[in-house]
Amino acid sequence: HDSEQVGETQLEEIYYHRLSPPAGFAFQRVYTDDRTLDETLSVEDRDVVLVPRGYHPVSAPHGFELYYLNVMAGPVRRWQVTNAPGYEFITRRR
Repeated sequence: HDSEQVGETQLEEIYYHRLSPPAGFAFQRVYTDDRTLDETLSVEDRDVVLVPRGYHPVSAPHGFELYYLNVMAGPVRRWQVTNAPGYEFITRRR
């Protein structure tokens, strides 16, 4: 949601993470197609991650339960997103 275009709404986003057990951890990658932004973060319970642009998958290792609350703000109240082209197949799995 980097720009206002067909199929996508311009949105800023933050993620608030909770983990069980609280000593657990997860990973969040924030990256753009051209890799001008490409950061992989280790997040812990109650961490907040700012997502200024790009894709931002999140995953926790086996044995940890991850919950995240993502908060979005933009000029219009509409949520349309674009998935990373190389990983679009994941949304089609059953």
